[in-house]
Amino acid sequence: MNTRPDQPLRLGTRRSKLAMSQSGHVADAVRAVTGRPVELVEITTYGDVSREHLAQIGGTGVFVTALRDALMRGEVDFAVHSLKDLPTAQPDDLVIAAMPQRQDARDALVARDGLTFEQLPDGARIGTGSPRRTAQLNHLALSLGKRIETVPIRGNVDTRIGFVRDGELDAVVLAAAGLNRIGRGDEATELMPVDGMLPAPGQGALAVECLASDAELIAALGELDDPYTRAAVTAERSLLARLEAGCSAPVGAFADLLADGQTVNEMRLRGVVGTLDGSTLVQLSTTGPVPQSYDEAMALGRELADEMLAKGAAGLMGERA
Repeated sequence: MNTRPDQPLRLGTRRSKLAMSQSGHVADAVRAVTGRPVELVEITTYGDVSREHLAQIGGTGVFVTALRDALMRGEVDFAVHSLKDLPTAQPDDLVIAAMPQRQDARDALVARDGLTFEQLPDGARIGTGSPRRTAQLNHLALSLGKRIETVPIRGNVDTRIGFVRDGELDAVVLAAAGLNRIGRGDEATELMPVDGMLPAPGQGALAVECLASDAELIAALGELDDPYTRAAVTAERSLLARLEAGCSAPVGAFADLLADGQTVNEMRLRGVVGTLDGSTLVQLSTTGPVPQSYDEAMALGRELADEMLAKGAAGLMGERA
């Protein structure tokens, strides 16, 4: 890290409104803890310019590689990612220096006429680019005795909600955290309970990444780290890695903290894998002490993934990513 106090720290970010908003929040926090100016450096990623569906282009890493390349070339000092976009394998030359406190991890339904999922008519058209959401939405519909059509979509929040406003779709499903970060959380007609709709591993959380060799910057960014968020997300991503699945696979995972009064004493990890038509799900959970180390969080995720594989999870994911 350049130690001149008047030299701005350069934060690499995607150009989307959502990415700029969440990077802006991180920039404010870094200014507060370092006393240094922070400037945003906008970077276009392959996922931003490709019009293919995420499942077709692999999902994993398509929003990340260009940011990491800029870090490695020294064009930026640190970068902010949506954690659910990060591949589970971490490059040796880079480190996630901070995982700030997680936003709402749930999925949000934005439907016409203020409808909830249960109120949507039989045959409703719901937009999502996520196989995970597709599998669980279809499963929910089957449990309610109705049929839905999931329609693959891409685009920013405005584009996706526009499909509903224009009458092309009855509803779309987005991350609640994304809506909240751009001040549009009130447009959700329902926040999907995690009991029926497990989020993507890491959903709602951010990763602040920098060079592994920059000890000074790692220490400064570490002031933003939330240990509970890091433990939860590490367990979720460990499960994803053990299943050998990328973020384009129909896998959901969520770790939450269980408190006895004011004392947090346990972590519950839930995972789901399903067929896209929703006809078959493998959904399991495990509960244990709150992980006190990276290795303990990783072990929690691996153990649950092994149980899911023993129940047939591998056969539900199609091609292994």
